[in-house]
Amino acid sequence: MEKYKTLEIVQQNPNSPVFNLHLNRPSLLNALSLDFFTEFPKALSSLDQNPNVAVIVLSGNGHHFCSGIDLKALSSITSESSDHGRTAERVRREIKRFQEAVTAVERCRKPVIAAVHGACIGGGVDIITACDIRYCTERAFFSVKEVDLAITADLGTLQRLPSIIGHGSTMELALTGRRFSGSEAKELGLVSKVFSTKDAMDEGVRAVAEEIGAKSPLAVTGTKAVLLRSRDLTLDQGLDYVATWNSGMLLSDDLVEAISSYSQKRRPSFSKL
Repeated sequence: MEKYKTLEIVQQNPNSPVFNLHLNRPSLLNALSLDFFTEFPKALSSLDQNPNVAVIVLSGNGHHFCSGIDLKALSSITSESSDHGRTAERVRREIKRFQEAVTAVERCRKPVIAAVHGACIGGGVDIITACDIRYCTERAFFSVKEVDLAITADLGTLQRLPSIIGHGSTMELALTGRRFSGSEAKELGLVSKVFSTKDAMDEGVRAVAEEIGAKSPLAVTGTKAVLLRSRDLTLDQGLDYVATWNSGMLLSDDLVEAISSYSQKRRPSFSKL
């Protein structure tokens, strides 16, 4: 398995379809470096293409999930030259590259579950809003922090968070940059459940991931794809899209296996994707 400077991929159980992707700069609170924005989409693509992977759990090594973008990375892309036009073009190009790295979570066919403990600030919020399911611990805390750095959040939070928690709540959090707790994140709908400890979260998330991993991979990847696509479609367009999707997928062996296993009262066994 490939080694990364900013990430770690772990398969805790060799027989499990659940793989863990860890942000791995714990001494720097998993701040997002320039290397991260190259490695993150690469790691997600490798997991996506691996037939042994059904579900990805994203978390942070150490005491925090992510403290946001590394300020060194930020200063390196905003350093000016004498030509302001070329500086602006370079900054825009780098921002677009950073955006694509976060969007890689959605481009990944396999479900990505965020497990948050400690700080989830700025770029960390960008990342979890792109994830498919989010959980956290009681000690987790969040902040859409960019306004306090005199920048506008630009890696996806302002685009994705409103569809998760609503426009009004997003506006308040983004304009104030205030810190909010795991319990408030649950009240807002940002996370699905709050666990008392990191160990409890790890166990609970693993159980959810294993449950999803036991289902038809065609149905799981299809559900993710249709839900993401439907954000940008009208109701009629969304219905047409899922009808087209299912017309190509319903003829798979997974449907036969799901029905026969149900009638025989046994666990289904699906081929890898």
